[in-house]
Amino acid sequence: MNWDDQVRYIDLASAMGYEYILIDALWDNNIGYEKMEELIKYANSKNVDVFLWYNSNGSFNDAPQGPRNRMNTSVARKKEMKWLKNVGVKGLKVDFFGGDKQETMRLYEDILSDANDYGLMIIFHGCTLPRGWERIYPNYVGSEAVLASEMLIFSEDVRKNESLYASLHPFIRNTVGCMEFGGVLLNKYLNKENKEGQERLTTDAFQLATGILFQNPVQMFALTPNNLTDAPASAIDFMKKIPTTWDETVYIDGYPGRYAVLARRNGDKWYVAGVNAGEIPVNLNLNLPMLAGQNVSVYNDKKDKKLLLEINKIDKTGKIFISIQPNSGFVLTR
Repeated sequence: MNWDDQVRYIDLASAMGYEYILIDALWDNNIGYEKMEELIKYANSKNVDVFLWYNSNGSFNDAPQGPRNRMNTSVARKKEMKWLKNVGVKGLKVDFFGGDKQETMRLYEDILSDANDYGLMIIFHGCTLPRGWERIYPNYVGSEAVLASEMLIFSEDVRKNESLYASLHPFIRNTVGCMEFGGVLLNKYLNKENKEGQERLTTDAFQLATGILFQNPVQMFALTPNNLTDAPASAIDFMKKIPTTWDETVYIDGYPGRYAVLARRNGDKWYVAGVNAGEIPVNLNLNLPMLAGQNVSVYNDKKDKKLLLEINKIDKTGKIFISIQPNSGFVLTR
């Protein structure tokens, strides 16, 4: 969290054509309020809007990251939100909620209600499962409530079981409500230097697939500035166009803990995505009547795990054969 890196990320969001950037924890100390106003203006000049991170605080939360003591009382919250609106912030990511006690559940709704008065969107992180808030508050964007992408860095178990958990989320967590996962990591190593250390164990095709399988109306994708040149060009081109809102979702195939395949429609365009959590390839004969007789782009992996983009034709009955390599995935779209 520093000025120079945040500028690089704003430039990345602009190059990708993304609407928003999340400026995460510790910005209050490492950048400061005055410089943050300048940074927001810079982002807006690049056609990028800003989400800012906040600590939820309160007696239930002693997490040290700031800004602190801004969201837990009505007076402080409204004062902060007035400033946020005036400087052009579009949304907040509020983190570190402790438990599901009544006072904590009230805090969630108080934050949503006050933020709505100031035209601010809300993402909850370090939080409980959503309880129908998307039907109540028009400014509610989504909740983490899952071992999200940051845990790939913090937990060896999560890194080693990434594909297993990805095969579960479409059946379990994401059926409940929006899931702000923050995925699609294209760094080979899960750190800033991207040279050694925690190696990503899943393929690029797997990462692209999770961008479709996991649903949240605003996804803070975990791309990094170096990905513009060191990731496969086909992957970056795909990520420039990926939707995050869907008009229709269709279950295609899968078994929790083994593999999962979903089809989602944005407008008149279908995306079919799947992941394999097993140790051997999964060979599938998929039935896709919505794409019958059409040529489709298929993002998949070679056996050496390198991303492969091919143009295939689905037969007139809607059938197509797909093989998913271990710890891998695929995306099919017309």
